[in-house]
Amino acid sequence: MTFVLKMAWRDSRASRRRLVLVSLSIVLGIAALVGIASLGDNLQRTVEQQTKTLLGADIAVTSRVEFAPETLAYFASLGGEVAREVSLRSMITFPTRDEQRRLVQVRALEGGFPFYGELVTAPADAMAQVRSGPFALLEETILVQFGVQPGDEVRIGEGTFKVAGALQKIPGESAAVAMFSPRVYLSMESFKATGLLGRDTFTTHRAHLKLPAGRDAEQLVKEMREKFRGQRLQFATVEERKRDLGENLKDVYSFLSLVGFVALVLGAVGVASAMHVYVRQKIATVAMLRCLGATARASFTIYVVQGLGLGAVGAVIGALLGVGVQTLLPAVLKDFLPFQVEMFISWPAVLRGTVAGLVICVLFTLLPLLTVRRVSPLLAIRSAQGERTGADPWRKWIYAGIGLAILGFAILQAGNWRAGGGFALMLGVAFGTLALLARGIIWAAKKFGPRRGLPYVARQGLANLHRPNNRTVLLLLSLGLGTFLMLTLVLTRASLLAKIAGIGGGTRPNLIFFDVQEDQIGALEKLAAANGAPLLAHAPMVTMRLAKLKGRTVEEWLKDESARLPGWALRREYRSTYRGQLTDTERLTAGTFIGRVEPGEARVPVSVEEGLAKDLQLKLGDELTFDVQGVPITGYVASLRQVEWQRMQPNFFVVFPEGVLEPAPKTFIAATRAATPTISAQVQRAVGRELPSVSAIDLALIQQTFDGIFAKAAFVISFMALFTVITGVIVLAGAVLTGRYQRIRETVLLRTLGATRRQLRQIQLVEYAVLGVLAALTGGLLALTANALLAKFVFKSPVMFSPGALLAALGGVVVVTLVTGLLTSRGITNHPPLEVLRQET
Repeated sequence: MTFVLKMAWRDSRASRRRLVLVSLSIVLGIAALVGIASLGDNLQRTVEQQTKTLLGADIAVTSRVEFAPETLAYFASLGGEVAREVSLRSMITFPTRDEQRRLVQVRALEGGFPFYGELVTAPADAMAQVRSGPFALLEETILVQFGVQPGDEVRIGEGTFKVAGALQKIPGESAAVAMFSPRVYLSMESFKATGLLGRDTFTTHRAHLKLPAGRDAEQLVKEMREKFRGQRLQFATVEERKRDLGENLKDVYSFLSLVGFVALVLGAVGVASAMHVYVRQKIATVAMLRCLGATARASFTIYVVQGLGLGAVGAVIGALLGVGVQTLLPAVLKDFLPFQVEMFISWPAVLRGTVAGLVICVLFTLLPLLTVRRVSPLLAIRSAQGERTGADPWRKWIYAGIGLAILGFAILQAGNWRAGGGFALMLGVAFGTLALLARGIIWAAKKFGPRRGLPYVARQGLANLHRPNNRTVLLLLSLGLGTFLMLTLVLTRASLLAKIAGIGGGTRPNLIFFDVQEDQIGALEKLAAANGAPLLAHAPMVTMRLAKLKGRTVEEWLKDESARLPGWALRREYRSTYRGQLTDTERLTAGTFIGRVEPGEARVPVSVEEGLAKDLQLKLGDELTFDVQGVPITGYVASLRQVEWQRMQPNFFVVFPEGVLEPAPKTFIAATRAATPTISAQVQRAVGRELPSVSAIDLALIQQTFDGIFAKAAFVISFMALFTVITGVIVLAGAVLTGRYQRIRETVLLRTLGATRRQLRQIQLVEYAVLGVLAALTGGLLALTANALLAKFVFKSPVMFSPGALLAALGGVVVVTLVTGLLTSRGITNHPPLEVLRQET
């Protein structure tokens, strides 16, 4: 080993610059893994430390109807503290801002909530003002958006309130929640003055409980579930919130970890390719060592030691960089976390990321090093022998080890074998597709490359794609994968935004009114028509719950664990409608739609949305019993419908025929189309003045809100995907530098034959331009395919083809390839022809 170590050190002297670049190929991958793994440990510890503040109480009890007096009495008898909260969605009007309106979530508090943590406001005493009188605490984003200041007046329902200040933080809720549904806090007395309570069927009642010391919240919830089974209350404990938050964070953490893993594997491919070129340069040295008595095993060990050294250097640098990345990630993710992460260096996470990177690096390094084991001493005296090194039986075992390592580590990063296996499979497909395309391009360039017709520099540049020591496969893998990841993100974001924008496209409604009472629908029709936006559709909505399914009660189904019916579908409050025909957003997929029955029908034919029918395992003819505000109505599944939920029109899970629900208490939902933003604002102002309890959803505002959410999510994902792109650039630079010796030889020979320096640079430009274009095209095609699959099967959105994004990716990859290639090839044309000619003699 003394000889091996000394020889490995001495042999590296002439190539240390190239070897350092090889080591850098894996640095960013290891940095991503270390940073994300350490962040995961930080998140876990922060969740444990801030357990109580995740809920603000020990138990939260939620109901869709007002709590019964005996229920509230029971809560009070527990011996702790009770705080009540009522919330609903309504419109807030800004009189000082030309009567502009915004859909908000109005919350009324009574009691000392939050018991753990605090509501952070500006000024600090704003919540105290709210509790004392007619004041409103508004989300900070609303103040910024509408230019509202503390002391300004706002209207909610029939009440007028002064703005007490800005709400900045709520225990257990992230800033992203406020982007779609800004929160407004009132006192319970002020909330009653709005006139909204009792008229709105979407009210949520919540009781926050602080238990006496020593009382077990989990056990108490079990007792309350049994005691209040008939009231369908929903319970949340700190432990449940922690588990839910852990699962959500686990999903985010797994995704980010897998993106970092892609960067690591991509860097490992760069290591393998660079080591392959490096070993080819060392074959003559190995042959000489063999002639001097060194065994094949000793020669192989020398370069294995060098590979291990490279991996160790890259792992150490990557780990140090990963610690720095860890400090940046919480700032990137802060809007999506309900708490501030307390940072610390997780040494186990650093060790895991470092070891994983080192193992992957070593496995990919062993592949090209196997060539050393087959080098014959005859190569030292017979150049004609070339590289007839033979095949190595260990190669298939190395490939198997790489495959198992990638699969195992992907499963470890994802947290479950299905997600990890699926990711490893997709990664394999992406790599395989790019590699096959690269091989196909090499074959096509060799088989069909132009022999005449094109200028000489173009023919020479194209020929470089298939000549020995070409970089086609490596560059397509690195740049193609980076393009694939980034462009998939861009196209997916565009598809989601197009889904939102398309809801109100053409002649479709783009303004929705809800919470419309039965005695208000006529007035709404007149107001909308008078302001240039007549109603296009309106539908009654009747609140009901599922009481029985296929002859069994909901409670029986919930207890039956073997049934595997989703609890949300059994417990939820359904808002159903009745009408005589299908709408243009629905398509019948099974059965017959029955639009009218005679009053008093014993079994009512209903139409069920096919997704709900699948969740509840319903088929045609199955019986359902609904509790319609105390009145049981039995029906059967007469038809199944496919619903375009993305269309901004009244859509429902369950549709009854006419002649059944007309006597039931109901509200209405209505839709119209405003031709311009001015008309939309005019209609909303008119409705706000005459019907203040009616709420509106403006599609333009929804699109703006979603765009903000997607922009922040896109930044988070882009931040991590950037590791892959930068790794690709480093791999590209390494590939060009390590292949530099071959370019020197070719360039000098061309100069000997009369080529000018300008021609030589043009040949390089052609080669790198073709590689950049091919990498962008292959990555773009993969991104288009991935986006189509995501849009169809995950997001149910239109497939977006974005020429701008594709052109930007194409241009960006070509520019990166050209600049990197030319910068790393500087000086090649300065070598005199005699340098190569002497080597050939």
